[in-house]
Amino acid sequence: MKFIIDNQLPAALAVYLRKKGFDCEHVLEAGLAEASDAELCKHAIANELIIISKDEDFLYLANKPKATFQLVWVRFGQLSNSGAARGFRAGLA
Repeated sequence: MKFIIDNQLPAALAVYLRKKGFDCEHVLEAGLAEASDAELCKHAIANELIIISKDEDFLYLANKPKATFQLVWVRFGQLSNSGAARGFRAGLA
Protein backbone atom coordinates (compact mmCIF):
# COMPACT_ATOMS: atom_id res chain seq x y z
CA MET A 1 0.00 0.00 0.00
CA LYS A 2 1.15 3.50 -0.85
CA PHE A 3 -0.19 6.65 0.73
CA ILE A 4 -0.36 10.38 0.05
CA ILE A 5 -1.08 12.78 2.90
CA ASP A 6 -3.28 15.81 2.29
CA ASN A 7 -2.44 19.40 3.26
CA GLN A 8 -4.51 19.43 6.42
CA LEU A 9 -2.09 17.01 8.08
CA PRO A 10 1.54 17.84 8.84
CA ALA A 11 4.33 16.83 6.48
CA ALA A 12 6.08 15.31 9.50
CA LEU A 13 3.41 12.61 9.49
CA ALA A 14 4.79 11.31 6.19
CA VAL A 15 8.25 11.16 7.73
CA TYR A 16 6.88 9.28 10.73
CA LEU A 17 4.98 6.77 8.59
CA ARG A 18 8.03 6.16 6.37
CA LYS A 19 10.06 5.40 9.51
CA LYS A 20 7.40 2.84 10.38
CA GLY A 21 7.88 1.17 6.98
CA PHE A 22 5.00 2.70 5.00
CA ASP A 23 5.41 4.01 1.44
CA CYS A 24 4.14 7.51 2.01
CA GLU A 25 4.55 11.10 0.84
CA HIS A 26 2.97 14.41 1.68
CA VAL A 27 1.36 16.58 -1.01
CA LEU A 28 4.16 19.12 -0.41
CA GLU A 29 6.76 16.51 -1.37
CA ALA A 30 4.71 15.48 -4.41
CA GLY A 31 4.40 19.04 -5.72
CA LEU A 32 0.64 18.98 -5.12
CA ALA A 33 0.32 21.54 -2.33
CA GLU A 34 -1.95 23.74 -4.48
CA ALA A 35 -3.89 20.87 -6.07
CA SER A 36 -7.66 20.79 -5.80
CA ASP A 37 -9.35 17.83 -4.12
CA ALA A 38 -10.34 16.52 -7.56
CA GLU A 39 -6.75 16.81 -8.82
CA LEU A 40 -5.44 14.98 -5.78
CA CYS A 41 -8.00 12.21 -6.33
CA LYS A 42 -6.91 11.86 -9.97
CA HIS A 43 -3.25 11.71 -8.88
CA ALA A 44 -4.07 9.08 -6.24
CA ILE A 45 -5.96 6.94 -8.75
CA ALA A 46 -3.25 7.22 -11.42
CA ASN A 47 -0.51 6.28 -8.94
CA GLU A 48 -2.49 3.75 -6.87
CA LEU A 49 -2.20 5.83 -3.71
CA ILE A 50 -4.48 5.88 -0.69
CA ILE A 51 -5.28 9.41 0.44
CA ILE A 52 -4.88 10.22 4.14
CA SER A 53 -6.86 13.34 5.01
CA LYS A 54 -8.95 15.01 7.68
CA ASP A 55 -10.80 17.02 5.02
CA GLU A 56 -14.44 15.95 5.13
CA ASP A 57 -14.78 16.82 1.42
CA PHE A 58 -12.78 13.68 0.60
CA LEU A 59 -15.28 11.58 2.53
CA TYR A 60 -18.08 12.88 0.29
CA LEU A 61 -15.98 12.27 -2.84
CA ALA A 62 -15.09 8.73 -1.70
CA ASN A 63 -18.75 7.91 -1.14
CA LYS A 64 -19.84 8.87 -4.64
CA PRO A 65 -21.07 5.81 -6.58
CA LYS A 66 -18.26 5.90 -9.16
CA ALA A 67 -15.41 6.82 -6.80
CA THR A 68 -12.35 4.64 -7.34
CA PHE A 69 -9.85 6.08 -4.89
CA GLN A 70 -9.30 4.90 -1.34
CA LEU A 71 -9.31 7.11 1.72
CA VAL A 72 -8.12 7.03 5.30
CA TRP A 73 -10.26 9.72 6.90
CA VAL A 74 -8.58 11.07 10.03
CA ARG A 75 -10.93 12.23 12.77
CA PHE A 76 -8.53 14.13 15.05
CA GLY A 77 -8.89 17.79 16.01
CA GLN A 78 -6.07 20.27 15.48
CA LEU A 79 -2.80 18.35 15.57
CA SER A 80 0.80 19.19 16.19
CA ASN A 81 3.45 17.04 14.53
CA SER A 82 3.86 14.98 17.70
CA GLY A 83 0.09 14.75 18.15
CA ALA A 84 -0.33 13.33 14.66
CA ALA A 85 2.38 10.77 15.31
CA ARG A 86 0.78 9.80 18.65
CA GLY A 87 -2.62 9.37 17.01
CA PHE A 88 -1.27 7.15 14.25
CA ARG A 89 0.93 5.21 16.69
CA ALA A 90 -2.17 4.37 18.74
CA GLY A 91 -4.09 3.37 15.61
CA LEU A 92 -1.26 1.22 14.26
CA ALA A 93 -0.90 -0.66 17.55
